[in-house]
Amino acid sequence: SVDVDDVLAALDGALARFPAGDPDRVGMLGGSYGGYMATMLAARYSDRFRGICSERAVNNLLTEEWSSDIATFFRAEHGPTVVEDPDEYLRMSPIVLARDITVPMLIIHSENDYRCPINQAEELWVTLRLLGREVTFYRFPGETHELSRAGSPVHRKQRAEIILEWFAERLTLPADS
Repeated sequence: SVDVDDVLAALDGALARFPAGDPDRVGMLGGSYGGYMATMLAARYSDRFRGICSERAVNNLLTEEWSSDIATFFRAEHGPTVVEDPDEYLRMSPIVLARDITVPMLIIHSENDYRCPINQAEELWVTLRLLGREVTFYRFPGETHELSRAGSPVHRKQRAEIILEWFAERLTLPADS
């Protein structure tokens, strides 16, 4: 929880320091580990955000260990292997907290991402759909974990437009506010 606390402390500090910051119009975007954090914050603090975008995230550490090109890497972080203690991997997985996600979510993922395979996005998307939550999912064919930095120019532009439009819809207050 220390990382979640750090993100919220930075948010609270920015809102307190900068008068232009509006606590009623906060959005979050994170990719890779930041995507993990985005999903975790959506589960734990949906009421703090008007919209959250989770990109190329690990949402289920258990299935990540069975499908990623860095399988077994997390053992260095968590201690036991996924075979020795699968419950520990689930405990740290935002997917198990999905029932608590009420904030609108945008999920962006690349089909050729072997670091955080596409199933990570699919699992979260299906779960949120089953729960009747507001969720939008864009998948990019032919792209890897590096879409935002080294993807095709067409896809990078498309990704940026999707994000800007989606947040504009969620962070704009009604005219009578």
